[in-house]
This record gives sequence, structure tokens and C-alpha cells, in this order.
Amino acid sequence: MKLGMKFDKLRVLPLILTGIIVLADQITKALIAKYPIDSSDPIINVFNNDFLHIIHVRNPNIAFSIGRDLPDVVKPVLFVVLPLVVLALLVLYYFRSDDFTKLQRWAIAGILGGGIGNITDRIFRPDGVVDFISVRLPNFLEFLFGTNPRWPTFNIADSAVVVCCLLLFFSIIFSRKKTEVEVVPPDE
Repeated sequence: MKLGMKFDKLRVLPLILTGIIVLADQITKALIAKYPIDSSDPIINVFNNDFLHIIHVRNPNIAFSIGRDLPDVVKPVLFVVLPLVVLALLVLYYFRSDDFTKLQRWAIAGILGGGIGNITDRIFRPDGVVDFISVRLPNFLEFLFGTNPRWPTFNIADSAVVVCCLLLFFSIIFSRKKTEVEVVPPDE
């Protein structure tokens, strides 16, 4: 890793994805906040089988309502300041490192977009992050979660973070395996 930050096409172009995610996330949240939808009366019921609902939920905590029992004095530090520091460090590493592939840079850009989208809510929406996508889990998971299990309600930023983290994780694993295979000397 070199000490200077680099702003070449390889590093800057994926940030378009960051902007698209933040924009899509904030527009959809603004629409949901302006036209609230009661969770008992979802606006969308895809395929009429209870798979996908668009509803309006506020989450003043972090993912899956983690941190709900923390003192109010601690929450701003853990929910805003710490994520801002982590995102800033990620941006620094992103621009300084030559270690990432193109795919990994796009994945990191997606993670940044999702992180910025949710931190924006934490700072500017006093009632908490706007969540609005409610998905029913597949029937084969009912034995684990009970009848009619639903995934915790989420938003576009959450989706971007999860999908891009998985993409980054698997791309790192597969690039390491490829490197390990290349290093192994051939059998004689």
C-alpha cells in the first residue's frame, strides 16, 4: 500500500454506484416518510402470496434493532460517530490501496453508498432510519422461525451493504484461492 491517495479512473468510476445508491435510498425513504404506509395495510403485496410488502417502519437502532437497550447518551457515538469513522477509514484505504480488483472496488463503492444512506437517516431523521421492504421468508424456514416468518424490515441502503459485503467477501476468498493455487509448485 502506498502512502498517497490516488484518484484515477479505476478508483473514481465505481463511486458512481455510491451516488446512485445514496440517491435511490434517500428518494425512496423520502417518499415512504411523506406517504406513510401502515404495516397492517401494505401498499404492495407481490404475487398475492404475502412475499413482499412495502410498509413504513422507523428503526432508531442499528440492524435488527441491535442496541435498543443502550443508554441514549451512547447511541449517537455508536450509531453515527463510529460508522462515520469506519467509512472514512474505508475511503482512505480504498484510495490508497492497489490491492483491490475492479469487482472489489465496485463492491466497496456499494458498501459506502449503503453506509452513507443510513448514516444520513441517523443524522437527519430524528425518528430513526426509514425501513420499508418487508419480505416473507421461504416456507422451508418456517420450522426455524415459526409460522409466517418475515425477515426484519429493511431499505435500499441495507440491501446494498449486505449484497456488496457478500460480493466483496466471496471475491476476496476466490482471489486468495487463485493466488494460493498459483503459488503451489507443480508435482514432479
